[in-house]
Amino acid sequence: MRLTVSTWNINSVRLRIDLVRRFLDEAKPDVLCLQETKCPDDRFPLKELQGFGYPHVVFAGQKGYNGVAILSRLPLVTREVMSFCERQDARHISAVLGPEAGAAAGIALHDFYVPAGGDVPDATLNDKFAHKLSFMDELRAWGGRRPSGPAILVGDLNVAPLEHDVWSHKQLLDVVSHTPIETERLETLRGEAGWVDTMRHLRPPPEKIFTWWSYRSPDWAAADKGRRLDHIWVTPDLADTVKAVTVARHTRAWEKPSDHVPVTVELEL
Repeated sequence: MRLTVSTWNINSVRLRIDLVRRFLDEAKPDVLCLQETKCPDDRFPLKELQGFGYPHVVFAGQKGYNGVAILSRLPLVTREVMSFCERQDARHISAVLGPEAGAAAGIALHDFYVPAGGDVPDATLNDKFAHKLSFMDELRAWGGRRPSGPAILVGDLNVAPLEHDVWSHKQLLDVVSHTPIETERLETLRGEAGWVDTMRHLRPPPEKIFTWWSYRSPDWAAADKGRRLDHIWVTPDLADTVKAVTVARHTRAWEKPSDHVPVTVELEL
């Protein structure tokens, strides 16, 4: 069985719902995980998204900020939302593919939106950066106690962990998302929990991979000053099933785009 799972920081699901439809029509993933839906639950466009051919949807949101959702062609069970740093701020949602999902049944899907961390990479001066580090510490602790079984973790983790995950390693060492304290934390929590970074599993360095380009760069494609902030990880028991990972760079050129682009993993189960 072929299973495809996509992740995309959409930067407002209501504002960009036509882009969601366009991507789903084009890529046809079995599952799409969204971050930064920026939508309270009572305003979430559930019927519209289900009308795109994804009847199984779980979501957690709030007004104006954050928000996560999972859209699936396959049945979902056991919706769960975890809170971090004693905040109910819609940064995680999970579900398990149901018995009717064939060979994919029982795979847990975890969708995360890690705090961006503000602009100053100093936890003593910047509460947003302190929050980000605390969030990652709690994510590390959760990884150590996560129930066993096949799982896929996706999302905007807001860290570009490796040298070739940014356009200039040297110039970004003191820029939030690529500072050593962030990159070491992310790689430590990933490694300790045994997660496999699917993009680098198939496309190792020195190939550069970017999933985000700043709105501040008007000629983003020519400058190509990107970062790999969006990730898809799998548990070791799924590593050998990973057949392809694609980055939909072209969507960054769509009208009124998100600054992130979709990433899709293909598994052969």
